[in-house]
Amino acid sequence: MVRGIGLGQYPVVYDPAVAARISYAFSLLAEKVTASNVYTQFSRLLTELILSVVNPTCCVADTAVETALVPILRTIRTETNPYWRLMASCILIDAVAKLDLDRSLLSNDQLDFPSELVAMLNEIQPNQIKDENIGRHGDYEKLSAYTAVFIALGQIGAQKQLITSERNYIQEALDTLDRVPAPFFRGRGGSMLFSAIALIGRDTLIFDGKRDYMREMLEHLDRADELNIPPAFPQPMSPTFSKIYPLLTMLNAIAISGRAEYLTYRKDRLAEAKKLLAATGRLERTHMGLYYIMALHNLGRLHEQLPNFDEFVTNFVNQWQQIDPGKDFFLHGIAYSYLIETAVVTGRTDLITEEMLVRHADAFADMIRDDTERANRPYPFAYALNMHGEIGRADGLFVSRARYLGQSALEWIVDNLSKNGVAEGSRLYMLDHALISYALRLRGSQSTETELFRHFRFRLEERKA
Repeated sequence: MVRGIGLGQYPVVYDPAVAARISYAFSLLAEKVTASNVYTQFSRLLTELILSVVNPTCCVADTAVETALVPILRTIRTETNPYWRLMASCILIDAVAKLDLDRSLLSNDQLDFPSELVAMLNEIQPNQIKDENIGRHGDYEKLSAYTAVFIALGQIGAQKQLITSERNYIQEALDTLDRVPAPFFRGRGGSMLFSAIALIGRDTLIFDGKRDYMREMLEHLDRADELNIPPAFPQPMSPTFSKIYPLLTMLNAIAISGRAEYLTYRKDRLAEAKKLLAATGRLERTHMGLYYIMALHNLGRLHEQLPNFDEFVTNFVNQWQQIDPGKDFFLHGIAYSYLIETAVVTGRTDLITEEMLVRHADAFADMIRDDTERANRPYPFAYALNMHGEIGRADGLFVSRARYLGQSALEWIVDNLSKNGVAEGSRLYMLDHALISYALRLRGSQSTETELFRHFRFRLEERKA
């Protein structure tokens, strides 16, 4: 939701009622912000195209798609923020791949959009993120941009453009790590970069050149206390949280690379993860527990590290009973979404109760305490929309609710946006991403993986089996 990467997971059968909800959401946004917000304009145009293509009662010709792409591309090019222009471009390319549209729509005699995308990397400058960590990011945004570009080009089989006789964009991306000083941001962003590079089949550049970037990353994470560049969060977080987050994402990068030796480089990294998870508070654990389970699964070490796995998941998801999802927009506000996703990926959706969903849907009315809470409401709402959609219960966010004096949660969120969405800034784009993702999921339950993911296997899981 934050970076617009991996939208549209878990495809389902097309549902005209869901499609109508998505269109309605964008019509509300159009009345509030679209005229002044280029990114939301792009999101609406792309979603209209997606809904046309996935509708089984329509037969959308390539010429119609080509016509629809003209205003989409024009809108992308008018986005003045280079990072968001690049992100929109990556989302468009990803959508073309997932909808199995002809790649020549983006690369032909008149248009070379992949090259246009790569050129955008040159425009992204350091320390441009306007949040509570202003001045601490370094080239973190550019690092994230490289990751998005590598995955997008991989989705359409255009990753060869990343290494030419003139430039090696993968090497450039790896060298960008040195310009992200904080271990939290370097580890979190670097692990995503490593995963993307391994996914497109270029992981030898990480490990087998003049530098071993993963080894250097682990060493950098070990120096967190010495470097003393802690990240800031919207709500107070423990030092443990800033250590476990990048470690868990690094464990997943190790799983994707298939190189088990890094699990014990300098120390037992799985033992470290277990210790840190135990040391986190309950609310922080709702965020990190999902990452922990995913990393262990992808490493093939899930039941070794969690022998009482079912009990662990049951106790973990049932934490919702002690959490007020409306207490704040971040730590409490997205906790239920992490718990729901944990239930989904572990096959324990039986743990998701009606009371939990009602509390989640009604929580946004409490996020009115100050300007920060109000500006950030689209953040937890986007997470909620995504998760309620995954379990087929997003209707609760679109129907009239007493908690919102007869409005739906969606209507209330949009109605209470600032003028033209200025105060929300990029938080509004998370709602755009959630709606694009919801639309992409309607491409059909029999939809096949893209070529990039179709033959991918977690090598350590295979080896153990």
